[in-house]
Amino acid sequence: MSVAVDASTRAEDQRPFRTVHRVVLPVDGDTDVLPLYVDFNPVQRVVQLSKRALRRGRISAPPTVPATSPQHSGFITGRNSMTLPEFRRVSLGTYFNAFPASYWRNHTAVETVRLTVDVDAEATVIVYRSSPRGTANRVDSTHASQGGEVTFDLPLKSFVDGGWYWFDLVAHGTPVTLRSAGWSVREPEGFVPGTLSIAVTTFNRPDYALRHIGTLAGDADVVKILDRFILVDQGTDKVRAQPQFEEQAAILGDRLKIIEQGNIGGSGGFSRGMDETLKDGRSKYVMLLDDDVSIETEGILRAVSFADFTRTPTIVGGHMFNLYERSVLHTYGEQVDDARYFWRPAVNTKEAHDFGASNLRTTPWMHRRIDVDYNGWWMCMIPTSIVREVGYALPVFIKWDDAEYGIRAKEHGITTVTLPGAAVWHMPWSEKDDTIDWQAYYHQRNRWVAALSHSPRKKGGRMPFESIAVDVRHLISMQYSAVEVRLKALEDVLSGPEHLHATIADRLDWVRKTRADFTDARITPDLHSFPRVLRSGEVDAEHEPNYVAESLVRAVTGLLRQLRPVREDAMTNPEVAVPAVEARWWRLAALDSALVSSSDGSGASWYKRDRKQFGSMLLRTVRLHMKLMAEWDNNARRYKDALPGFTGQAAWRETFEAVAVKEQERGEAKI
Repeated sequence: MSVAVDASTRAEDQRPFRTVHRVVLPVDGDTDVLPLYVDFNPVQRVVQLSKRALRRGRISAPPTVPATSPQHSGFITGRNSMTLPEFRRVSLGTYFNAFPASYWRNHTAVETVRLTVDVDAEATVIVYRSSPRGTANRVDSTHASQGGEVTFDLPLKSFVDGGWYWFDLVAHGTPVTLRSAGWSVREPEGFVPGTLSIAVTTFNRPDYALRHIGTLAGDADVVKILDRFILVDQGTDKVRAQPQFEEQAAILGDRLKIIEQGNIGGSGGFSRGMDETLKDGRSKYVMLLDDDVSIETEGILRAVSFADFTRTPTIVGGHMFNLYERSVLHTYGEQVDDARYFWRPAVNTKEAHDFGASNLRTTPWMHRRIDVDYNGWWMCMIPTSIVREVGYALPVFIKWDDAEYGIRAKEHGITTVTLPGAAVWHMPWSEKDDTIDWQAYYHQRNRWVAALSHSPRKKGGRMPFESIAVDVRHLISMQYSAVEVRLKALEDVLSGPEHLHATIADRLDWVRKTRADFTDARITPDLHSFPRVLRSGEVDAEHEPNYVAESLVRAVTGLLRQLRPVREDAMTNPEVAVPAVEARWWRLAALDSALVSSSDGSGASWYKRDRKQFGSMLLRTVRLHMKLMAEWDNNARRYKDALPGFTGQAAWRETFEAVAVKEQERGEAKI
């Protein structure tokens, strides 16, 4: 057991301690995020009930969890400090303030962590640890009768499978202020801390970009380790042209570098950020950040500190919280299911977990250590040594660039860690359906490219069959625009890896022009401009298929229905209005036309069944998929052999130069 003693009594090891995880608090008064920082119900516990006892009736039911007490931010006195009234207790066993011990145990050589707590008056500090099952164990406590600084040296030996450390703070007869608290580890011999460059790609979101600059510049500790903030501006509404730019840019000074280039997507922008970081030559790490995220800057410091101590160079990423429901963790870890070659939540995790409803200490599954295949590039830090070894992003514009990079790094023996306590807030993908808009091309093309380059399964496992099933699903849903661009994606895949760089700058224009020819892709803001809807109420087959057999029956029924003539009145008036949330294939397959609202609520599109279009596209998708399956081995060899080249520095620099020439020519043509 660890013992709480005054720090001055320890002299057995002269190596300095480095703080790697400070207790932080929100200072903007946003009560939505408070559950991520402070737990107002420290008496809550996880009780693991015996299944045998439940079966035998010894325990009638799980105990109820006490209601959450009101959240308030009045106790916060600073970024690292808070004041508790007398006889009050709070827990720091929260997402941002508990220490993720199992991740340090498994990925670093650190054997002990020191907790230091500084209070200004009488208080009790109680230290807990959790098991991989999520149960809490009291480790140690100390009563600081006069206040001051207390420390605990805590072993990491028994955290192989999971577990966290945290502490509770108890005020006695007088208010007590937590002046600071943090977790620190000893520096190894010859330790040299790393610095980083941050690369952000933006497209016509200058307000978001300026907010990034202000957020980073406002954290002095981040600025200390920041070599460059590289903003790759690929839009037409330039960041430099904003009225606030000069004022914001002056704060970062020569740390800020603006790169303006043609739009070659997130993969092009992030690859440019990697390239600029390598050319600059100072940074040990490059961190990739989305432009439309809100950042907890402490997570940047934690990612760098963690990476400094990993046994080997490691990709360190952060979690993604819901920008609209700020206490909701959207994803806890990402993996690629190689049986179907598609991304999925990591095993033993759950999506959309609300810390406002269930805090860290009462969420058992979150106490297991989670291993991931990749980290989303909403926040992902890559050592520059890995960039030199593995290369830049896959030249795919958007989609699959982050997942493929993690898989590629894994094949090089490199680990990716999604580090708890490092996170951003981002719009969740559940708020949009980008599988049927212009991004459908990239979803399809890039998944095939990634599978051909990396899939360990013969002919990609289930992936090709799922691909054709998706096309059929879109066809019976009257989503012909999505199928058209997906078919083009397959044709590009068959043309070989050479098309990736060759089309990265102009394929989007083709996709948008092509979709404009389809009524299902035309979103009209004014719903009154459409003809009257023929009928109201729920459409047929309104419930979701519950079983595979039922799904197959619905799909076959939808296919057979395509042989029937289209109702004439359905071509002059939409049969029914279908909200975006209800626009599922088993509903749309029962209709001849529908007025379908867009997922972002900006308008609606008129879907119309077209027998000729259906037959032509079905034949094309069958032929293309058969050709891809027949030529799988040859194409896989081509993509794997070409991968180091088309993700390499030379190929990307040629693309940067070619895009710059095109932009210059366009500018001259306008003059």
